[in-house]
Amino acid sequence: MRATEDILRETKEAGRLFTGSRERKNAALYAIAGRLISETESILAANRLDVEAAREKYGPVMIDRLTLNEKRIEGMAQGVRDVAVLPDPEGRVLSRIERPNGLVIEKISQPLGVVAIIYESRPNVTSDAAVLALKSGNAVILRGGREAFRSNQAIVKAIHLGLEDAGLPAGLVGFIEDTDHASADALMRAVGLIDLLIPRGGAGLISRCVENAKVPCIETGTGICHVFVDASADVDMALNIVENAKTSRPSVCNAEEVLLVHEDIAEVFLPKLCRRLTEDRKAKGLIPVELRLDERAAKIIPGTPAGTNDFDTEFLDYILAVAVVKDADAAIAHISAHSTGHSEAIVTRDPESERKFTALVDSAAVYVNASTRFTDGGEFGLGCEMGISTQKLHARGPMGLQELNTCKYVIRGSGQIR
Repeated sequence: MRATEDILRETKEAGRLFTGSRERKNAALYAIAGRLISETESILAANRLDVEAAREKYGPVMIDRLTLNEKRIEGMAQGVRDVAVLPDPEGRVLSRIERPNGLVIEKISQPLGVVAIIYESRPNVTSDAAVLALKSGNAVILRGGREAFRSNQAIVKAIHLGLEDAGLPAGLVGFIEDTDHASADALMRAVGLIDLLIPRGGAGLISRCVENAKVPCIETGTGICHVFVDASADVDMALNIVENAKTSRPSVCNAEEVLLVHEDIAEVFLPKLCRRLTEDRKAKGLIPVELRLDERAAKIIPGTPAGTNDFDTEFLDYILAVAVVKDADAAIAHISAHSTGHSEAIVTRDPESERKFTALVDSAAVYVNASTRFTDGGEFGLGCEMGISTQKLHARGPMGLQELNTCKYVIRGSGQIR
């Protein structure tokens, strides 16, 4: 096993020499996409070993996060191709000022340098992070979790082969082989070797990085995402949105965890929702959703009484906390008190409720009449994402190519002195 610091230094040096043209970077991305497809069998073989080992520790929802198949690998390759066709952010002139003294001042986008990401479970993050970094002109350090180590290693091998096919050094994508806490701590302390650290995973990982990192760190979000069904909501639309936001893939950060229902529609809406998420799903052979109800909701439908922490929990499972609220103001106040700032939605036909909700809910993504499941780099047209930032500096929401560039000023003169 190679030492973490050796990998960091190698990646830093490769990044220092990386001056790929747009055409060269795109060629590398297409080569990586091709290698993901050609190496599918070896990636799947590695993934089967990870999944088998994980079954003793994880439930079906987390196993789904970890599992790859041919369709998902093709999706990873398509994500790489999608990034290749996006505009290159590197070297763009962001602004240009001509001063009275003749100086021409240009603000130009440029790569951050070396971007490191610590992530858990989902092997597709390996290719997403690598290609976003490369397209934006950065080198990247990948440190996945031990539960996906073999899968990540096989994907990195395919990426390295693609880089070599395109005539670029494999060292641009560094892979940390040590999955102990010590390697994560080393990344947090790697001043001078890492320009930005992105933790992508559970609340424990993110808080540990934010609290202990000595390098710049982006706080990506745990997702306590809310859907508020307003009094004026179209009931069928609301049922579809809530079911999709909760059940389409409950193990991801943009899945709904809390449902808020206006008191004026609760007695009509909640029984239909209960039937849709429990009885109807059982009849289809699907996992039913456990409803954890506040006192008002519990008077209308059967379910589990909500515990003290249920409105502050990212379940990542088929569990939904449900509360009945007085109006839009009460829903906004509840979200303000309990949200992690990721994604919130309102289902409404009232323009004033829409205006108030979008103006006052302070989250990275605020939806009107749509599922929270769209908070995703691919769905936003970014190709894929490094993570979803829930902070406000320097990035917020899905982090794509633009967020992996900083800027510098280039000033041209003709002998001016001050």
